[in-house]
Amino acid sequence: MKSYLDCWIGTATALFAQALDGEPQLSESLPKPLAPDSFGFAATLSGDEAGRFAVVLDASILESPLLGEGTDQKAGWEELLREAAGAACGDLLATTGKKSRVEKFEPTSGESKISRAFQLKSAERSWTILVHDEVRAPQIATAPAKSAAPAVAAPGVSDPPSAISPGVELLLDVELDASLRFGCREMPLGEILDLGPGDVVQLDRHIADPVDLIVGDKVVARGEVVLINGNFGLRITEVAAPRKRLESIRCLF
Repeated sequence: MKSYLDCWIGTATALFAQALDGEPQLSESLPKPLAPDSFGFAATLSGDEAGRFAVVLDASILESPLLGEGTDQKAGWEELLREAAGAACGDLLATTGKKSRVEKFEPTSGESKISRAFQLKSAERSWTILVHDEVRAPQIATAPAKSAAPAVAAPGVSDPPSAISPGVELLLDVELDASLRFGCREMPLGEILDLGPGDVVQLDRHIADPVDLIVGDKVVARGEVVLINGNFGLRITEVAAPRKRLESIRCLF
């Protein structure tokens, strides 16, 4: 089964090729010592896979405008690596069903341990990237075994009701269409008929605002758009209550 590190390698390879000038390729290599002025960033994950994941880069990578001329290269790398960490969580969910999220993302000056080493190679140069992976499935503590004894219900106390009623359980395998809504705008019919290639329609939502996950005609969740192996995905940041989500299927049956 794929680990978080496997997912990060896949998403980082795709993101680096898309976002960096010259489309440099990320490939695994033997570890090499980095200069004292190397820099990096560490993500702290929680969920089904949790722990710390750090990426350290050769400082000489800042001398090349891989993120565009006139751009703060270090800030650009921070944003790119933050996106890769989040996209890897999305890929982990898509491929294994494990839910993890980035709780914290912060600079790190160096790592005493190295899990994997990579080379980022362009047509002219190459740079070393080191990864320290401590992301694992949390260990579940088990209570000492006790002698089995028949359970006795207290007088007047019944078993707690199931979280999902039997009627709803029949619908759990039904496939529903879900869509993302980036924003909306009301327009006169005349303006719609006048639209042509190259025209821009301004929506009622800022680029930093969350997007909506729509099922039926109901908003069931909101989150941030991420890239997963070259495809768009949604990293969920807030979810409607289960009862609200169930209401979204009323118009579909």
